[in-house]
Amino acid sequence: MKNALIATFALFATPLAAQDTEADLGQPLPEGGEVETIESEGLTGSVSFEGNLDDLGIAIPGFATDADVATPANSRGTAALGKELARVITADLRNNGLFKPTGPDALPQPSFAQISSPAWATWSNRGAEMLVHGYVRARSDNRLTVGCYLYDMALQSELVREGWVVQPADWRRAAHKCADLVYSRLTGESPFFDSRIAYIAETGPKDNRTKRLAIMDSDGANHRFVTTGRSTALTPRYSPDYSKLSYLSYVDGNPRIYVYDIGTGRQTLVTQNSNPTFAPRWSPDGRWILYSMAVNGNTDIYRVPATGGESRRLTDAAGVDIGGSYSPDGSRIVFESDRSGGQQCYVMNADGSNQRRISFSGGRCATPEWSPRGDQIAFTNASSFNIAVMTPSGGNVRTLTNGWQDEAPSWAPNGRIIQFFRTERNSGKTSLWQVDLTGQNLRELPTPVDASDPSWGPILP
Repeated sequence: MKNALIATFALFATPLAAQDTEADLGQPLPEGGEVETIESEGLTGSVSFEGNLDDLGIAIPGFATDADVATPANSRGTAALGKELARVITADLRNNGLFKPTGPDALPQPSFAQISSPAWATWSNRGAEMLVHGYVRARSDNRLTVGCYLYDMALQSELVREGWVVQPADWRRAAHKCADLVYSRLTGESPFFDSRIAYIAETGPKDNRTKRLAIMDSDGANHRFVTTGRSTALTPRYSPDYSKLSYLSYVDGNPRIYVYDIGTGRQTLVTQNSNPTFAPRWSPDGRWILYSMAVNGNTDIYRVPATGGESRRLTDAAGVDIGGSYSPDGSRIVFESDRSGGQQCYVMNADGSNQRRISFSGGRCATPEWSPRGDQIAFTNASSFNIAVMTPSGGNVRTLTNGWQDEAPSWAPNGRIIQFFRTERNSGKTSLWQVDLTGQNLRELPTPVDASDPSWGPILP
């Protein structure tokens, strides 16, 4: 095990600019930038724990510092920031429902020297199988260096380490990166904490709602409004490379599909018409956008280049076809249709061929969304208005929520957590919620205003 601190491991987060998607609507808003991992030390030992992950205790004391220096991220200094980093990591690991983390407020504070050489006797009676150590240092260029170590308590050995150099405003990204590192090392799964969520922020009376596009971190922090609400925004979706957002906007009562470039703030008009239009969705390669459009009383699914151009109709059955979502490999599309007399889910090839119904378990099937892993489809059970999942063939249906009105599922990047929005029975208040695939770990995600139409984006670069 190496005792030296992570001097050569770096991850750079340079803020990019994101401005309101409506023209001339104010100053640019900060958005996380590219992250480059120069070097990391990983998979340096085996894990001794052999029980269920939800019984795995993880101790996460405050991150240490070599000198308590005030930073723009925390005027109280790097020592206080070290505890904030550990609190964010603790919350990330607790909220996914897999682990039992203990945070810095209930643990002794390690010294800077102990980060790479733990005082094992201090932690041996704490009931934790894993130990997360870390440090934060202020640099001469006003950035921060954050290091993260994961140790196996039984083996008294280091499992993995990584470090990052970030702008002070991006300190939470370093915390999410550390949580991702721990999660991936212990589960063998892809991470999801360092990601962002787009949704529709709703304000005003129920019969006259203002709907704005908003973005926030996966835990609800760093919230920002992207549009002003002068025109209604609906159904945002991140592009596969995270660089853009598609959304539906009603300008002067006419629907338009825009693609908004998060880095430059520029937006591209993809398609517009006077017919009712719904639910734009990206193809996995980012080349196409699916949408639904009603013409002469019949609603079909269309495909249009993401850069704009001629649309191609993929469905032509009588009735309402809506809500296409691509499989991860781009070969198939799941959608909802009432062609059989009721609202059900169907699958077709990407070119519109071989359309077949997959939902036969009773009730109605709406807003289907293919898992990033490809093994599940999340959907709204439109009979009970709860979130459910099924296999791509329609089997093994499981209901995950039990709210009054839950709808519009959106998957976490690793396919383990589903986000959706819930409407309260009497007030009509809408809010974002997350549930894991067991259905046992349910939590509300904080937003400053009512929220609907969530879209969970990929892991940030």
